[in-house]
Amino acid sequence: MKILFTIIFACFSCRPGFSQSINYKNLFGDDWKKASAFEKENRGWMEPIICKYNISYPLAVSIVFPELVRYSALRDKMEITLLKTLYVNLGEDYANFSIGVFQMKPSFAVSIREQTPAVSSQIPGIIFAQISEFDNIIPFRKSIVKDLEDPKTEINYLIAFIKICKMKFEAQNGDEFAQIRFLATAYNYGINKTASEIQRMSNKKYFNTKLFKTENYSYADVSVFWYKEYMSGN
Repeated sequence: MKILFTIIFACFSCRPGFSQSINYKNLFGDDWKKASAFEKENRGWMEPIICKYNISYPLAVSIVFPELVRYSALRDKMEITLLKTLYVNLGEDYANFSIGVFQMKPSFAVSIREQTPAVSSQIPGIIFAQISEFDNIIPFRKSIVKDLEDPKTEINYLIAFIKICKMKFEAQNGDEFAQIRFLATAYNYGINKTASEIQRMSNKKYFNTKLFKTENYSYADVSVFWYKEYMSGN
């Protein structure tokens, strides 16, 4: 298994599409600046929490940074009150929308809650309510929405996500760029996908920050670009 995933991560690094040719900082302009400002303003509480669980802070933030950019672009344009009501009453089949600064979907949160018990020993203090603790599904869904509206709770989902990925995919193998590409793709594409499915999606261009269809970009490329900027001190 370890040999398999070492090969997978090596493939991420060796693919021609891995090299950065787009300056995403310039491309996304003010939305990038707003996302960067959020990271800097909240680093004081985010970094200690993430590092507490032996996770690299820049690696963790790189996974969600494209979503911070997207949130900055859409936060003043989207009305999600109706979507919240639809989700709470009818479920994710009717409204599986992105919530909060890290743009997590209810289906993602549910999946993390279901899989967290398998890594509970690695994340002491992070506990998510399970569906069995509720009398019916509506209060459970309300708890999901409440969690995702709070950045400090969303960080817990991100930490759990990384630990789950390391358990399922041994994603700690490979260099930091390979790890970021894999984890960022899994975060955006789906934690319940197979390693090969995540690998195939890593260089595909499906990320954008607009309500209407525009040119798309590689989510993993944006993550790696931010990581390089952070590590260089820019």
